[in-house]
Amino acid sequence: MIRIAHACLLPILLLSFLAGCGDKAAPDVETFLARHWADPLPPQGKPPAAFSPLEASLAPQACAQCHAAQHADWQGSLHSRTMGPGLRWQLMLMNQEQGNRCLRCHAPLAEQKALVALELGWPNAPKQPPPDFVPADLGHGGLVCAACHVRGHERFGPPPRGKVAAGGPHGGFTVSEAFTDSRFCAHCHQFPEDGPRLAGKLQEDTWAQWAASDYAQEGPGRQTCQSCHMPERRHLWRGIHDPEMTRRAIDVQLKLADLGDGRYEAVATVRNTGAGHHFPTYMVPKVELAFVRHDAGGAHELGRQLIGWQVDTGITREIADTRIPAGAMREFRQPFAALGTDWRVELVVRVLPGEHYERIFRDSLARADQLPAAAVPVLREALSNVEAARYELLRVEARSIAN
Repeated sequence: MIRIAHACLLPILLLSFLAGCGDKAAPDVETFLARHWADPLPPQGKPPAAFSPLEASLAPQACAQCHAAQHADWQGSLHSRTMGPGLRWQLMLMNQEQGNRCLRCHAPLAEQKALVALELGWPNAPKQPPPDFVPADLGHGGLVCAACHVRGHERFGPPPRGKVAAGGPHGGFTVSEAFTDSRFCAHCHQFPEDGPRLAGKLQEDTWAQWAASDYAQEGPGRQTCQSCHMPERRHLWRGIHDPEMTRRAIDVQLKLADLGDGRYEAVATVRNTGAGHHFPTYMVPKVELAFVRHDAGGAHELGRQLIGWQVDTGITREIADTRIPAGAMREFRQPFAALGTDWRVELVVRVLPGEHYERIFRDSLARADQLPAAAVPVLREALSNVEAARYELLRVEARSIAN
């Protein structure tokens, strides 16, 4: 049986859940978010007669004509790749209802869903070709600018930081404080209370993890999702795929304990000092701790341990949960034997951003004969991409206690 990696993982947010969970935004923000993230998003409709083709276009490249820096940042972000091969091969196995649950966050515009439906031959695909303001590649564009900033051809954005000239393209934009509120991100980064769970835990719980942390508390230390992932309003959305961001999230220490008779224990202490949610927040990424003893005979790996929420590929069974909440610490202990004193232990910290998907994709390739032929090369590309995303984060060492 082929497992679908995303079907149970994507958030289906109910704003009523967020209204009572601790983020003290003004009621007008809640009202705005309920309207802005209506499910499903309605089509844009006919552009205003005064709009030029550039103003009416939903293409990110059109936005880039005036917002070049934001577009450049977005192009390097994961938001521009939410319709990558890791999802596209799975859509080939889904019906339209299943697919739309994924597209709700991966390609949320009605116009994007229509293009995907046409590509995959889904029964409710539109009978007419897309209007001129919808570029042919919009369906594969990911979380495009318009997904957050355009509704009914009207532009929306955060309060300006400087003076805004009157007039301007597309009739200017409507200001909302919601764009600086963490709940804006919760649309795709939080399941409702009655959403899918495993071992009693919501499968997507990032916003609630933040809301329970010190980062969410009112006052000078408050940090929203945007203040970390969109510093200076840059459209970067860096996370565990980015080494610099990950290094800022944790502090790692390594110590040795002498248990006697040539027996020792390496103790790695990992503290979540910089992530405003669990580290890692979700079941997909893992952080691997490899303990290596170095002596005159060379390097000897002692063992590996994982930080993360480990579940089976069918998402039916929890294997372990070693995630570290914001501000918390966890110890990872590795026993070993060593003779003499001329040795040291090194801790190698590696990040596996797509570890859960790696297992699913490999399992699926082992059953490639059950897949549509067109899905197999896309699946191979998806596996190659997640394997290439692995990286070494840092190394810490401790020398023999006798030294």
